[in-house]
Formats: sequence, structure tokens, C-alpha cells
Amino acid sequence: MKTVLIIYPHWVPANLAGVQRPRLIGNYLQQFGWQPLLLTVDAAYYEEAPDLLMEKTVSDTIEVVYTKAYKVTKPRLIGDIGLRAFPFLKKEALRLCKERNIDFIWIPIPSFYTALLGRIIHDKTGIPYGIDYIDPWVRDITNQSDLRAKLSQAVARTLEPYAVKKAALITGVSTPYYQPVIDRNFKTPPVHAGMPYGFDPKDHDIELEGLKLPWDDQPNCKPWLYAGAFLPNSHLFVASFFETVAALKAEGKWDESIRLYFVGTGPYPAKRITAYAKDHGLEDIVVEHRERFPFLHILNFLSKADRVMLFGSTEKHYTASKTFQCLLSKRPLMAMLHAESSAIQVINECNAGSFLIPYHEGNTKTYIIEQLKPILISIQKEVTWSLNIKPLDAYTSKQSAKVLAEAMDAVVSS
Repeated sequence: MKTVLIIYPHWVPANLAGVQRPRLIGNYLQQFGWQPLLLTVDAAYYEEAPDLLMEKTVSDTIEVVYTKAYKVTKPRLIGDIGLRAFPFLKKEALRLCKERNIDFIWIPIPSFYTALLGRIIHDKTGIPYGIDYIDPWVRDITNQSDLRAKLSQAVARTLEPYAVKKAALITGVSTPYYQPVIDRNFKTPPVHAGMPYGFDPKDHDIELEGLKLPWDDQPNCKPWLYAGAFLPNSHLFVASFFETVAALKAEGKWDESIRLYFVGTGPYPAKRITAYAKDHGLEDIVVEHRERFPFLHILNFLSKADRVMLFGSTEKHYTASKTFQCLLSKRPLMAMLHAESSAIQVINECNAGSFLIPYHEGNTKTYIIEQLKPILISIQKEVTWSLNIKPLDAYTSKQSAKVLAEAMDAVVSS
């Protein structure tokens, strides 16, 4: 059994999307000949509220080693735990590499700064490393004009070449996420592989008793649910959606019992969902909860909603990992995604594309509304849902773990 040292500063019980990457893949690595050894930061140093239910979702095959971090100061100068924990992660990683037989180091990002550890540790030990792109490090910030975003990207363009230069493996949630990294930094591409977050079917078998639903105070409503972060490049979709709903209301073609819930949207630095709703007089039917909910709460919310909504990104590389959660809820799905997003293929393979609006470069809001209107009329009616989730077997986290294991095998055997 070979050993892979996974360095990721957040871990269960943190309820962050990034935690799912090492969890979902780590749960199955042992089945493919790799023992996962996770180096992380003790939860006492997290800023986020813990989600103790997450402990139900972790395999006992993952060995976890904890280290510490600098605490957040007041005033808050540095929040990124990758920076606060950097020297401690470095020290502990070097100790593990000295005392244990480590065959490979795998570092999912963000936090982006931990990517530097791969290069540093490799230079001292010779152990090959790989960087996994959950999100692009150097990225499009067209919709983020604040100074902090610009400074962050200037730092990214400086540090990324150093971090990836000696990487033996580049992975990501899809090839388009990391292909620009290879194009920018390598004359001869390293081993690389794209594997989605996927999903662990066991997560969806956990039903929580006595769970309070976001719409419990509206007992006779039909809840339509969007769950997850509101993306910087989702604004066109949301604006088009609300304008279409307002038009249908004006025409008497909207079911007044429908309520639109947006939960776990996060502290995004742009126009609020509720502001879009107000623009079109929809404040009375739109509810937004920006705070994060426990992961298992979200899965249970989705399965109990009347309809599920998925607003993707106008960027074609966005894979919409929440697509799997939406499909496994087995509720009728209204989705708006870039036509070249891999999520489109997944939805269509599952016969779930009846209410899908693919976005093509240059589509105007007027055009999107024309496409959306008949779909919103149709999805309000009784739906004959011919969902087939069997094709999702190819996208489980077990399959993603297999892809990663084979890529690491290729590196260490070369």
C-alpha cells in the first residue's frame, strides 16, 4: 500500500465546499492501493462554525494528523487559513516525510498558498507532488473590480509559476480548470487528470429526523430551492430568471403558492439576490439565507423541495459540482448553464434536461428570457419525471479516486 500525503488546511467538521474534495476522494483511495494520510489544521483555529454531522460522512480509512495555526487577529488582517497555518503545515509535513514512507504529496487548492508547500517539500525531500485545482488560481475577475481582488490576482500570477514548476501531476475538477495552468507554465506537460468532485452515494442515504426546513413557516407553499454559493458569473442567469418570473406573474401564468429559496449563498461581494428580486417586485416570494447550512441539511432540503434550481456560470469551464446533489434529490430540476459545461452532459445522460437552458457566448438577456419563459410555464405543471440516475455511477467519488490513484501510479512508476 503506497501512501499519499494530502495537505488541506480545512477538514471535518468544517462545512466548506473545499473540504469535500479530500473527503470524497480520500474515502475510496485505499481501494486503489493508496493509503490517505491527511495533514490539516485543528478545528480550534477555524473561523467557520463547525458542522458536527460531517463526521458521519468520513471513512475511517483516512488517517488524519493535525497541526496548529496563528489565530485571527483583531482587527482581522489575515483570514486565509492557508497563510495562518503555513509554517506549521510546512514543519509537520517535513516531519511526516522524514518519519514515514511518503510516496506522493497531493495538495488541493484553494487555499492557494498551500500549493507552495509542494514545491518547498519536494526541493527538500525529492518526493513528487501534485496540485489539484478545485478553483482556478489565476482567473477572470471581470465582475470583481475591488482592489483586494486585483491584488489577489497579482499575487497569483507571481506565485503560481513557482508552485507548479516542479509539479509531477496537475489535477482538477475538470480539464478546463487546469489546462490554462499547463499552457502557461509547461513546455512539456506533466501527468494530468480531470476528475469531478463526484458524490458519495452513502451521503444521500442519511436522512435527518426532526430537521427544520427553510419553508416550515410557509406550510402551504411550493418551495423551489437553490442551494450553494452564488457565483460571480451567475448574475446574467439570475437577472433573466427574475425578469421572466415577473413577466409570468403579470400575465397570470405564475402559481402564487411558489416560493423561491436561495440558501447557503455566502458572503458574495456583488449585487444581492434579494436586490434582483426587488427590481422586479418579487420580494414577497424570494427568501435568501446567505449563511452556510450543514452539508447533510442541504441534501435533505433538496430532497424535500418541490423543484430544484441550478444557476451555473457563463464561463464554460464551470463544472457545477452541485449538479450531482440536485439530480440525486430526484426532484424536477430547472438549470441554467454554459452549453459547454460538463454538467450539461451529466444532466442529459440522466434524462433530466427537460428544463435545461444552455447558454452560448453572446446570448443576450432578452434571448435567454425567450427560452426560459416556456420552460418556467411547463415546470410549474405536474411533471412526468423520467429521471435515470444509473449514468451517475461514472461520476461517483470512487471513480474520481480511481482516476487520481492511476495518475499517481503513473508518476511514481516513471
